[in-house]
Formats: sequence, structure tokens, C-alpha cells
Amino acid sequence: MLSSRKITILKLIINEYVFEATPVASEAIARNYDLQVSPATIRNDMAYLEEAGYIMRPHTSAGRVPTDKAYRYYVETMLNDTNIPLDEQSTVIQALREKEKGLEDWLKLTANLLAYLVQNMAIVTSPKNTQSRFKYLDLVAIEDYVALLILLLYDANIKKETVRLPSEITQEKLFDIAHKFNIIYSGLTASEIMSAKINLSPKEKMIVDCIVNTMATEDKQEYNKPHLKGLSLILGQPEFSDSVMVLDFLQLLEKENWLDFICSGDSVVEIPAANKIRVIIGKENHEEILQDLSFVIGRYKTSSEASGIVGVMGPRRMDYARAISSVNLFSTLLSTSIDKCMY
Repeated sequence: MLSSRKITILKLIINEYVFEATPVASEAIARNYDLQVSPATIRNDMAYLEEAGYIMRPHTSAGRVPTDKAYRYYVETMLNDTNIPLDEQSTVIQALREKEKGLEDWLKLTANLLAYLVQNMAIVTSPKNTQSRFKYLDLVAIEDYVALLILLLYDANIKKETVRLPSEITQEKLFDIAHKFNIIYSGLTASEIMSAKINLSPKEKMIVDCIVNTMATEDKQEYNKPHLKGLSLILGQPEFSDSVMVLDFLQLLEKENWLDFICSGDSVVEIPAANKIRVIIGKENHEEILQDLSFVIGRYKTSSEASGIVGVMGPRRMDYARAISSVNLFSTLLSTSIDKCMY
């Protein structure tokens, strides 16, 4: 257990390093804060914190920087009920209200606003059901033997696939097939469509197979492709002055399943009277390429139980209080408002 004075000093070191990005010396703490103790006492307390693994010297300078252990302690014990200031909350809410309905544009705006609030990269995914359900089908003739399948799922996700048919088919016949399927398959999962006892022509069977395969592929993905905003903000942080780190980071974002690496973590901090927020700090990330980064990840849900991710990614030296309160704000706003722009 840390004494109250050591906790205060640790919090001051974290705050100084978060905002200044330079190692913090005991002299700076003694000079800038009236702790009513001698500089020697502050040096002794910082030596204790270093020995206990909460701070470290990045090089031979006198300054110390927080470790992952310090950030974890800060998140779990020093953050009480943190909230974004009311005037900023009002600005966010007003901006979302003024945006015309349209799910993808609304989510992009959400990511932009979140990135602005935290001055780091924001992550927002569109809502996704554990099992996708058929909502509406459209079939469009492209060539004599080829049709474009446009499938709308109940989480507002649209999938497009081409179907090569064994013989020529007219647009009128495609309309008839789509109308038939829209009646009998509405609300069904891929397995339920497969199990339905319906007489199908060879062409209809090929179209059904394409629908089922499309939905099955969608069900294998845990998250939809994220909207990312604030790339320039995160790359502008001092930690990214190293070109190798920038290259590694950009290569990470090019991976199809990089979000799975993050969301497989199990470090969670509870936000009072709100959703659970997952905070993953530095080496708590399982993937080595992520271990210079931290993530604050929340989840939102629609009325139909579809869910999505809203979060922040940045260097370990991030403003966790602001990141957590911002993610909490947007996960709440998305949970309560996203239904209005989905359909």
C-alpha cells in the first residue's frame, strides 16, 4: 500500500509526464507544488516509487517517467467519477443532432468528435449482431448470366456479391425471386435459411447459397471494419518521432484483424453508473507491435442487441481520465441514439 503522500507524488508525476512528455525530476515537484515537505523527502518518496516499479529512469537523467504499473494504478485507484465538461458535452450532442440521418456518416462524425476530444486516434465500428439476420434483398442483372446480389442485414449492414447463373435470366425474373425471398426469409439467420423447407429452382438455389455464404462469412467476423479518425493527432505525439515506430504502427492498421488483437484483452475498469470500459496499457497488449500503445475501449448496443466498438488509441502517455470519460460519453450516446439513423 502506498501512503497518501506517495500517491499524491505519483499522481503529480503522471500528470506532468502526460502533458509535458518529458521525464519529471524531484526538483520540479518540489518547486511547482506545495507539498509542505522538504525536497529531500520528495526525493526519498520518488526513490521508493522507483524501487516499487511505479516510475523509472528512461536514461541517466534525474527525471523519472511512469511505468505501465503506475498507469494501471492510476486508472484503477485515482480516477473517481470523471466526466467531460458540460459545455463540451453539449457541443458534441448538438453536432450529432444536426447531422442528417445516415448510419455511416453519423459514425464517421462520432469518430471525428471523439478524436478531437482526446487528441488521439478514435475507433468506431458500425453495429453488428452475433448472428446476422436477413432483412431485404435486391437482385440486379449485370450481364445475361450474372446478377448483383445486394443484401441488407438487420444491423443495417449492406453486403454485395455477384452470382453467376447457369442460364440467362431477365431483370423481371430477378425482381420476382427477390420479392419471394424477402417474404419467406425476412428475419432469418443463415442456418434458418438453410433449414427452410422451400422448393427452389436451380437458379434460386444458387442465389440462396450465395446469401447463406455471405451471411456465414459476416458471422465469422467479430467486429465490422472500424472508422478511424485522428491519425495525424496520434502520429504528432512525441513517441512517434521514431520512424520505425511510425512504420510499425501503419503496418498494424493495414492488418485485417488488428482490432481482434486489442479487444481480446481482459483489463476492465468500471465507470460508475455506465458501461464497462476496457483499458489496455502498454505491455498488457498480447501483441508485441501494440506494446507501445494504450487503448480505451467501450461497447454500445442498439435496441436489437447489435453492438459496436467505440474507443481511443494512443501512446501509453495518454490522458486516461479524459479518454475514459470521452469513451463513456460516446458509448452512452450511441447506445441511446443510434437506432434513429440506422433505417
